[in-house]
Amino acid sequence: METLFSGVELLLRWDVALALIVGSVGGVIIGAIPGVGAAVAIAILLPATFSLDPIVGLTVLLGIYGSSMYGGSLPAILINTPGTAVNALTTYDGYPMTKRGEARRALALAYSASFWGGVFGILCLIFLSPLLALVAPHFGSREIFLAALLGIILVVLAHRGQVFAAGMLASFGILLHTVGLEPVKYTRRFTFDQTWLTGGFDLIVVVLGLFALSQAFLLLVDKDSTPRAQTVEGSLFDGMKELWLYKRVATAAGSFGVVMGMIPGVGEFTAQFLSYTYARKTSQEPEKFGDGAPEGLIASEAANNAVPAAAMIPLLALGIPGEALTAMMLSVFYVHNVIPGPQLFQNQLDFVYALYIAMLLLNVIVMVFLLFSTNLLTKIIQIPTRFLGMVILTLSFVGVYSLRNSIVDCAIASAFGILGLILKRLNLPIVPIVLGMVLGGIMEVKLRTSMIRVKEPLDFVNRPIAAFLALMIVLVIVMHVRTLIKEHRDKLTNADQDHDLHDSQQR
Repeated sequence: METLFSGVELLLRWDVALALIVGSVGGVIIGAIPGVGAAVAIAILLPATFSLDPIVGLTVLLGIYGSSMYGGSLPAILINTPGTAVNALTTYDGYPMTKRGEARRALALAYSASFWGGVFGILCLIFLSPLLALVAPHFGSREIFLAALLGIILVVLAHRGQVFAAGMLASFGILLHTVGLEPVKYTRRFTFDQTWLTGGFDLIVVVLGLFALSQAFLLLVDKDSTPRAQTVEGSLFDGMKELWLYKRVATAAGSFGVVMGMIPGVGEFTAQFLSYTYARKTSQEPEKFGDGAPEGLIASEAANNAVPAAAMIPLLALGIPGEALTAMMLSVFYVHNVIPGPQLFQNQLDFVYALYIAMLLLNVIVMVFLLFSTNLLTKIIQIPTRFLGMVILTLSFVGVYSLRNSIVDCAIASAFGILGLILKRLNLPIVPIVLGMVLGGIMEVKLRTSMIRVKEPLDFVNRPIAAFLALMIVLVIVMHVRTLIKEHRDKLTNADQDHDLHDSQQR
């Protein structure tokens, strides 16, 4: 109990209270503006958080991460344009409800489902993180290496239809990490006698280029547009009670979000898809899905808002990020010498409790803000896209330059911005590059440390957790290969059937 009060004391400072408000309200505004999203905002703000206390910086970033999905549902429902990529499924049932004149009802359902998903995910974080932290002391270098390897494999395989491209981009991220001085003997690698490469590629510079600058370039080269949204009439309080009628769907959606959020590389999209599919299959009116079904809207919003808190579970307990945004937050921990893992729960439990309470408060602040300012946010949606692109471009370069006052960093960020623009145009994933850099660094250090005690190949998996993780890696790969073989056979069968049908028609 004393530790809990210490955590509360951390939050009673004026700077933490300001961070709570800025993170929650700012995240909603950012999410409501199509074309920005949490990744862009966090990438821009990341350099500024390094000079803040870790609880302040993380509160801001967590606020933007979680609350942006609240705001993203607003344009998805009102103008059929998701504010963030993870709100795309919200348009399926949210916008048809708006066309029927039920915009207020759709927004109330989306907000209440998001709040339920967020709180449910935080409660699971509170109960599951300490349990995982109890197991974590049994993780040695081999176990952490295998866990990171499993994470990067899951990240690659999560991109169905783009597995080869995702694998190449993850490998490219690992390669980027190896540039510069290696961490053990400090010898130069891949510097080609260029002094500016000695320090390697800074993760924040790469992140700002791939996410923020690429989005700015995309908004600037595309046709300028100014979205229009109708005002919402009536109180949103009445619609909040309706969530109780769909409590089964909301609970299942939150559970999918927690489970998928804990698995590296899976995240919101898979959680939404599974939740939406479950809601449609168990609904008494499945034909209404995609045409304004309240259950579909709840399934989407509750699932994606449960993911941010769940994604913090492996980050806090093991120090292994599951996706790009938690990878960015990991850098804030490291800058302040706060190392996630079992020691964090043993030595700084008050800090962990403060994070839990801050995340709960963030959801409450977001709900209060949305209930009274939805019509104000409809004005923010109407920002011209090219003006928005210039703002993002300017803030990104300010953030990059402020890191080390280096023009070289600005040039590197620009190069990665162009790379990110090309990848977006080709509809290829960016996240594997970032996770390749982060997990690649963890894998290299832990592999070199563990090899001291490994005499034979089987020594690497001679402990229970290491053996279990190795088995999981093999099973994941085997199941993926099995799926590919099945899909190939199905294609051949369909091709034969089409050929037979074509022959019969010719006769």
